[in-house]
Amino acid sequence: MAVSQHELYKLSATQAAGLIRTNQLSAQDYAKALLDRVRERDPQVRAWAYLDENAILRQARKLDALPPEKRGPLHGIAVGIKDIFLTRDMPTKYYSRLHAQDGNAAADSACVSVLRAAGAIIFGKTATTEFASMTEGSPCANPHNSRHTPGGSSSGSAAAVADFQVPLSIGTQTGGSVVRPASFNGVYGFKPTWGTVSTEGTSIVSVSADTPGFFARSVDDLEFLAHLFRLDSLLTEPLHPLSIIGARIAFVKTHIWPEAQSGTRAAWNLAHRLLAETGAKVEHVELPERFGNCPEWREIVVAEEARAAYLPKYLQDRTKLHADIVALVESTNVPSRKKLLEAHDGIARLRREWDLIASQYDIIITPSAIDEAPEGLESTGTAACLLPAALL
Repeated sequence: MAVSQHELYKLSATQAAGLIRTNQLSAQDYAKALLDRVRERDPQVRAWAYLDENAILRQARKLDALPPEKRGPLHGIAVGIKDIFLTRDMPTKYYSRLHAQDGNAAADSACVSVLRAAGAIIFGKTATTEFASMTEGSPCANPHNSRHTPGGSSSGSAAAVADFQVPLSIGTQTGGSVVRPASFNGVYGFKPTWGTVSTEGTSIVSVSADTPGFFARSVDDLEFLAHLFRLDSLLTEPLHPLSIIGARIAFVKTHIWPEAQSGTRAAWNLAHRLLAETGAKVEHVELPERFGNCPEWREIVVAEEARAAYLPKYLQDRTKLHADIVALVESTNVPSRKKLLEAHDGIARLRREWDLIASQYDIIITPSAIDEAPEGLESTGTAACLLPAALL
C-alpha cells in the first residue's frame, strides 16, 4: 500500500495497523501525521476537550520499542475518547464546571482499559455536552461546515473521525448520541446492544439505556473494534456473507416520520431505489400503534434514573450544574411507582414484539435523524428518530 508521508492521516485503522504490523510505518510517524492534521484543522473543528502532543508521542515511542510478540491488535492506532470516560493519564471534565479542576483518574474506565491493552494510542479526550445528557452544544463544530452542529452528545468523537484527525473514537448513547452525530458528520456509528460493553468508569445518565459505542470511517474498522470488544462472541451462529440480491430489507419509518425533512426523505428514497434496483426485496413496515408509546415510556424510565444519577452532583454544588439538571433533580412531578413499572413492563413487551418483527428480515433501515445537521452550535439536534431503536 503506497501512501505518501503527508497523507498518512487518511489511512483507516485497519490500513494503518497493517502497515505498522509489517514495519512499513512506525507508531511515531503515524502519530506525528495525525498531530499535523489536528494542528491544521482543529482550530475550526474544536473536536478535542484535552490533547497533549508530548503525551501522544511518548505513547508512540513506547509502542515502537515493544517487541513484535508483545504488540496488540490495535498497536499504534490512535483512538479518541469521549470526555466522560475516566482516563488515568488525562483529566476527565464532562464539559461541566463542577469538574473543571479535576485531574487524572486513579484508573482507566473499562473501555479505555480494553483499548490500551490492545496497544491503542489514547489520543485525547473529545468534546461532549455536559455529562453527555444535554442537547445544548459545546464549541465543537461540524467539520464539513463549521456553522453547523456535529450533533451530540458524542460531538467531538464523531467530528474528529470525520475530519481525519483520528481513525477511531468511542462515545456513548442514551437516546441517539452515537448514531445521530455519526449521521450528521458522515461517518459510521455503531451502538451495540445495551449491556454488551461495560460502562464501568463512565458517566452514567441512565443505567437502563446508556451504551458505549464506536465511530469509524469504514465498516472494516467497526468490525475491528467489535472483535476487540468480543461482540462477535454473542452470535449464536456464524454470520455468512449477505448478498443484497434477494435480501429481505424492511424500511421502518417509525412514528417520527411526519417530522422528517427534505434531507432525510431524499436519502430514504435514494436508498430504497438503489436497493430495489440491486435486487433486494424491499418492504415498507408499519409498526403497530403501541410502538408510539416508546418516547413516553423512555422519558419516564430515563428521567427517573437520571435524577438518581445527578443527585450526588446536585448535593455537591448545584450552582455549577446546568439549569436543566437542577430542574430535573428538584422536580416534584415524578412518576408514581406504578407508572414506572408500567413503563418498564411496556418496554419489555415491545422488545419481544420487535424481535418477532425484525427476525423476518435480513436488514432493517430506519432514519438516523430528521434531517441533515442543523445550522448553529447552540443545539445538537433531536434524537427523536432513534428512541425506538435505542430503547428496544
